[in-house]
Order: sequence, then structure tokens, then C-alpha cells
Amino acid sequence: MNLFAEMRVAVIAALDELVAEGHLPAGLNYTNVAVEPPRDALHGDMATNAAMVLAKPAGAKPRDIAEKLAAKLAQSPRLSSAEVAGPGFLNLRLAPSIWGEVAKAALAQGAEYGRASLGEGLKVNVEYVSANPTGPMHVGHTRGAVFGDALASLLDFAGYDVTREYYINDGGAQVDVLARSAYERYREAHGLEPEISEGLYPGDYLIPVGTALKEKFGDSLLNKGEQYWLADVRDFSIAAMLDMIRADLAMLNVKMDVFYSEKSLYGTGQIEAALKRLDDLGLIYEGVLEPPKGKLPEDWEEREQTLFRSTKFGDDVDRPVKKSDGKWTYFAPDIAYHYTKVERGFDLLIDVFGADHGGYVKRMKAAVSALSEGRVPLDVKLIQLVKLFKKGQPFKMSKRAGTFVTLRDVVEQAGADVTRFHMLTRKNDAPLDFDFDKVLEQSKDNPVFYVQYAHARISSVMRKARDAGWDMSDARLAGADLSGMTHEAELELAKKIAEWPRLVEIAARANEPHRIAFYLYDLASDLHALWHRGNDTPSLRFFQEGDENATCAKICLARATAVVISAGLGILGVTPAEEMR
Repeated sequence: MNLFAEMRVAVIAALDELVAEGHLPAGLNYTNVAVEPPRDALHGDMATNAAMVLAKPAGAKPRDIAEKLAAKLAQSPRLSSAEVAGPGFLNLRLAPSIWGEVAKAALAQGAEYGRASLGEGLKVNVEYVSANPTGPMHVGHTRGAVFGDALASLLDFAGYDVTREYYINDGGAQVDVLARSAYERYREAHGLEPEISEGLYPGDYLIPVGTALKEKFGDSLLNKGEQYWLADVRDFSIAAMLDMIRADLAMLNVKMDVFYSEKSLYGTGQIEAALKRLDDLGLIYEGVLEPPKGKLPEDWEEREQTLFRSTKFGDDVDRPVKKSDGKWTYFAPDIAYHYTKVERGFDLLIDVFGADHGGYVKRMKAAVSALSEGRVPLDVKLIQLVKLFKKGQPFKMSKRAGTFVTLRDVVEQAGADVTRFHMLTRKNDAPLDFDFDKVLEQSKDNPVFYVQYAHARISSVMRKARDAGWDMSDARLAGADLSGMTHEAELELAKKIAEWPRLVEIAARANEPHRIAFYLYDLASDLHALWHRGNDTPSLRFFQEGDENATCAKICLARATAVVISAGLGILGVTPAEEMR
């Protein structure tokens, strides 16, 4: 039940009647007609801009259209009033019985309440994390993992066919550095002093890798040139790092559908095929780039390279795909990788990048646009930095990783649920402060606690009713008489529940899962407000002592709230709390 969508249908039906009666011209485009919550709740339950957006094409005054539309809508039994405001906005007030229908619809649909068909089964690939397999993930990867995973869940809830994907950067020079670093830990496992020279990875996380190398290869790799051991140690180390990455992601409740290896693109003709595709489209040429900004001409070495005409698709400059020495640039395999996504039949691609990759966005979007001939859009989401605090001061934890704070450190300190929720309390492109004291405190100022506490309160009152021997099944609650649900605090809670399906669509269209976290906080606030009203007004308490029918009616609304909280937390990847300790 999407009440806002249903009322939009009613508005459009009323407009069609006005067209049929000759009050409006035929052929009007209703695309921009919206039914939304009013800016001021005192103005009504909903508002429509229909008269405002149709006035110019209809050749009529907005207020004249609004008055005729109001007269039509006032005939609906679902509305108690339709009032014209200002130059032509229309404020709608729904019949009180509608809010009881909302609560019952949430119970009837359960986990499916609010699920949308917006995606219409379109295939979307969400690529996120994609950290180099050279060590454990750091706190920045944590935010990207949470955002990408929540976005994937949101799109799935909105009706898309979602694939979660991790791109393994195992084809570049960094994995050779990993192998050399692991080899030093292998030497250390044999009692030798490791030579961790500048440029190698110094983290202690490679010590067990060195021990495992010793167990597999014994001393057969000692005192030999790297041409004898580099490939074997590299493959072994990458596999070990991926096991570590999968374990870290599992701690955060993140599970990928696909791990795609960059290395698999080399020597298989896939890079060549992608570049041939661009060449066939006339987008590859041999040329010399202009000197970069900030460099004097005498500092610039002109050299001919193989270039992609990315400027044709909105990029600032054309981009090299092959160096003058014949080797691929780092951009070439990325083009090939995204070509595989196009070839795999995805209708939409979403890449989640760290903020330091902002300069890479235009060229990647240009490549996808060219490869798909504009058919497949690419949306790139940038993840801003996370700053860690404790007691209000910048906080640094163990340096097991050598140079950074790990995902594992954060989750072990704060827990997966708290970490995930808090990482979604800011828009992805806004910086985020993560204060360990604040995210763990039990107060209204801590969003995750406040939402979890609301769900736990509902669970506690339901347990109390069951302990009284009463049937609190959803089927029983859905049959409750809600005609007595007239108090302002009850209606506000029901109205917030009614916003859930609309909010899902808005968040999915914008690719903004943080909207779910904000909504859940507001919903929890309304639940807590009603709970506290019960302290002064006993008739508002969810548990009505000795009155099963009255309790059933009250808990119907509470249980509907829990259904929405559970669904929203599910999208965020957070487990609803049954009780608080």
C-alpha cells in the first residue's frame, strides 16, 4: 500500500474528468504532477502541485484549476477536505479511518510492505570496496563497503535485479610488491632478519603469510633470485589476502556475489577486444597530448601514444590507453573490465569510489558511454573520508596494518550493527566523524540506539501481552478495531508509516541509502513520543491492563511500526533489537 501513489492516481483520475468535461484541454502531460507531504504538517496530510504544473500548458490560472480539482477530490470518501492554498497548491486531508488502513496494510504485507517495482527487474551492477589485495581493509574501505552494500539492498527492495561485485586489482605492480613483502616474512619464518625496505608493506598481517609460505614451500625458496619464486609467492599471497578481505567483509555482514579478477583480463584478448570496440567506433587514435597544467613546456616530453577520444563524451582531455613503449596504461584494463559489464547485460552500472578517485570519474563514464553507445549509464558514487575520535579527540588504534586503522579494528570496537548504521548517517560525499564514545552511548543523540530501542520497546510490550495469554499474531492484530485511533500522537505515527513506500522510491531514485537511516530515526522518534504520552495519558499506553481488544488495537499500530523498522534496518544491514541491555 503506497498511499501517496494511490492519491496521485486519484488526482490524475480527477484531472481526466476535468478534461472530459471540457474544463481542461486534452493531451496534458501529467509526468510532473506530484503528491507529497506538505512542507507544514498544519496544512494537511498531503499536497499536490497539479494545478501549478498544468497551468501553463492548459492556458489557465493555477488557482482556477486547483478549485475545480478540489471540488472533484472532495467527493472521495478517502478525503475529509481538499483546500486551495496560495497561488494554486492543493492541500489534502485524509479521512481518519485511512490511517488505520495503513497500519493494517503494513501487517498484512509484512516484510514486503514498502517494497517497490521502481526497478522493473532492470539488471544493475553495484561495484564497491574493490580494495587492492595487498592487505587488510582500512576504515575508509569500511564506509565504502557499508554504503555499497546498503545501496545494493535498497535497489533490490525497489525492484532491481542487483549484482554485488568486487573488482580484484591483482594485475598491477602492487601485487609484485606484496609478493616481495611476503617473501621477507617467509625469510623471517626461517629465523632470518626480514629486510623491509622502503616501498614494501611493513604490516604485521604478513607474518602469518610468511609462516604459511614456509609450511608449503619449506626452505626451497630461500637464497634464490626472485625470478624463481615471485610468481608462486604472488599467487599464494593474493589468495591469502583475499581470504582476509572476505573475513573482514563477513565481520561487517557484507557478502559479494562476484569477485572479478583484473588479472583475468590479461593474455585473454579481453583488453584488445574492448579497445577494438572503441577503434571500430572511430574513438582510438595515435596522438600527442598537451602538457599537463602547471608544467612548463620544457618539462614536457612529447611522445605519441594510443589515445581514447574521451572528450567526445564530456571528459576534459583524451586519455592514453597504451604507452609509447607498447604497454597498457592502468586505464586500459578498467575499460575492458567495464566492457565485460556491458557484455554481461547490465542495464545500469554503479561504481563506488573513494574520494581520491574523483578525477577518474569523467574518463570512466566516457568509456562506458562509448562502449555501450549510450545505452548503459554509469553512476559513480564518491565516498568521503572518515575521521575517528574517542572522547572527542582524534583516535588511532593498533597499527597491525603498518600504516592505517583497519576495518577489523573498528568493528571489534563498535560492533557491525553500530558501525553500519553510523556510517549511513551522512550522505556518501560528505565527511563523516566516527566517535567511539558517541556511537556506543545509549541516548536520543545516538541514532542507532534510538532506532534499536524503539524496536526493542515494541518487542517488550508484545511479550507482555503474550505473557497475559493474549493472541498477538499479525493476523489477530490486523483484525483489530482501530476506530478509536484518533489521538494526534497515534495519527502522527501512522502517517510516518504511510511515508515508508514513498521514501523507498525517493531513496532508490537518488541512490541515497542514508535517507533510510534518517527516516528510521524520525519514525523511532514518533514511536517514543507516543510511548511517553502514555505516561500521562493511560489510554494511549500500548498495553491496556485487562483489556485484550484495546491492547490489540494499540499494539496493531506498534507492530506496524516494528515491521517498517525491521525492513529499513534490513536495507541498512542492521539486525533489529528484540531487547536492550
